Amino acid sequence: MDGLTINEAARTTGWSPRMLRYVERTGLVSPGRSASRYRLYGPAQLQRLRTLKELLAGFDIALSDVAFAARMTRDEELRAAVTAWLEAKPVRPEHVDAEDWLRFEQDKHEKLLAA
Repeated sequence: MDGLTINEAARTTGWSPRMLRYVERTGLVSPGRSASRYRLYGPAQLQRLRTLKELLAGFDIALSDVAFAARMTRDEELRAAVTAWLEAKPVRPEHVDAEDWLRFEQDKHEKLLAA
């Protein structure tokens, strides 16, 4: 046998089959496939799943956080957009007086919610 089926891997690792599919979809772990296209989890995948759990617990983060971080390493456009947003400073529109800025922003949000 080249590896464990998804149900065997789930029992071994404590991840549910559904979560294993999600982990695969996000590209964090890539199981092999049998001739009949069943997922097969070998020692490398089991190690990745174990160390992923350790990472999540060690930093008190969610699986989606790691999936997003992985996506940021692969997607240059996304990485640039997030970096630009993090570095951007709020700027009051020139046509809005300082005392009206709060109401201006509230109105924009209310219009977005209504749409």
